[in-house]
Amino acid sequence: MLLKNKENGVLVEVLDPQALIDPLKSKITGRIQAGQEEQDPEEFAKNNLIFPSDENLPRCWMDANYKAQL
Repeated sequence: MLLKNKENGVLVEVLDPQALIDPLKSKITGRIQAGQEEQDPEEFAKNNLIFPSDENLPRCWMDANYKAQL
């Protein structure tokens, strides 16, 4: 799955989809998609990531108490 960094628009390949949907984790491991060589994995804060269509990630992926705020 690819997401986009809000700050610079760079695409990030998500290496651990389970961490992405876990609301208790604030960071994911991913790889920047730039150049022809595969980049080293690094951590990205989920609150700095959006879908390539510029939509925000679902709140249930970010906040463990999202139901309490409805």
